[in-house]
Amino acid sequence: MIKFIKTKLEGAWIIEPEVPYDERGSFYRTFCKEEFKKIGHEKEFVQFNQSINFKKGTLRGLHFQYPPYSEIKLVRCIKGAVQDFIVDLRMNSPTLFQYISVHLSEENKKSLYIPEGFAHGFITLTDNVELIYFHTEYYTPSAYGGVHYADPKINLVLEEKISVISEKDKNLPFMTDDFKGLDLSIKKN
Repeated sequence: MIKFIKTKLEGAWIIEPEVPYDERGSFYRTFCKEEFKKIGHEKEFVQFNQSINFKKGTLRGLHFQYPPYSEIKLVRCIKGAVQDFIVDLRMNSPTLFQYISVHLSEENKKSLYIPEGFAHGFITLTDNVELIYFHTEYYTPSAYGGVHYADPKINLVLEEKISVISEKDKNLPFMTDDFKGLDLSIKKN
């Protein structure tokens, strides 16, 4: 069984699996198409990725893809621990520019379900962290977008001091005053 915990951001869910243990260890479900229908998930996951991070304090994000290549992500930490965060960038959303922060770890086995129109990032809370990502869209370089983690419109609070950040993430733009959010009504041809 999978427990779905609603967040303050519409469409974003924290997912807790039921993890039974016996003398062998455990075996549990992290995704079931039928169970995910309960939260309205219908799209197919088309790409799986893994992130490996060596040092505590590694920051990645905040990343997204512009419409019509916006994607749903399902993110889980399989080694170590992270402070994971998502920011609502959906045009006309009542929670536009608001974020949530969730601890994902190999111990708690939680996942984060991230709807289309959200920026995503994390900071590692331990050394040697690995995450897996399920995506409903293929990575499309021409649709890549990002927002600087220190953008004052978001006011993100990090629980760890940054020790490692890529030049690309360090140089992500701040949102301009005229940025009104992502228009998810744009569809692919």
